[in-house]
Amino acid sequence: MFHHSASVSHPAAGSATGVLEPGATDSRDAICFQRCTWCGTAMYHRLLCPVCQGSDLRTERSEGVGTVRHSTVVHRNTPAARNVSLIEMAEGFVVRGRVMGPPIGIHSGDRVRLSTAKDPVRGEPVFQLVDEPFRAWT
Repeated sequence: MFHHSASVSHPAAGSATGVLEPGATDSRDAICFQRCTWCGTAMYHRLLCPVCQGSDLRTERSEGVGTVRHSTVVHRNTPAARNVSLIEMAEGFVVRGRVMGPPIGIHSGDRVRLSTAKDPVRGEPVFQLVDEPFRAWT
């Protein structure tokens, strides 16, 4: 939230400025999330807490480890099939991203870790499987 005075804008006190800025971390291969200081709920890219509607959110850095909760294969607007997955991170928030590997080999419950901070084309976080994708075939 910004208050305008003349032609200069200043951040308002108590606003969520700086929360979503990528320069807030010291590494480019990191994912940041918010935690409500009132109720402790972890969330990704929110302005208000979805539980208590509080606006006092602090930015924390994720370890980058999570579990695939849902994965689907998308064939639209892309030359090759790609996956879109919902990843539940160890800190308790859910993020939408892409998991590297064959789209057919990614299942709910697979453990993943952050590979790069963002996909250069879509801007989504990119993860890689921690376990071998074809572990059931051995």
